[in-house]
Amino acid sequence: MKYILILLALASFGSIAIGYFAETQFSEKFIGFGVVGIFLIVIPLFSYHRWKDRSVKDYMITKENLDKMREQENIK
Repeated sequence: MKYILILLALASFGSIAIGYFAETQFSEKFIGFGVVGIFLIVIPLFSYHRWKDRSVKDYMITKENLDKMREQENIK
């Protein structure tokens, strides 16, 4: 998954760079596809890859988590 993300990110940034620097008929489309690739493919895949084994409950402010934080603060 890591290598796929790197490849997709490089392809998207490469597409944007080609769109800016190459004087072609489709340069605006290269830029557009690069931006779409980053925001609709790379960022969601990266977020999924980084958060797939974590519990969202650990990061929510609940009564139990507040009590744990207060206990740790009193210990120090």
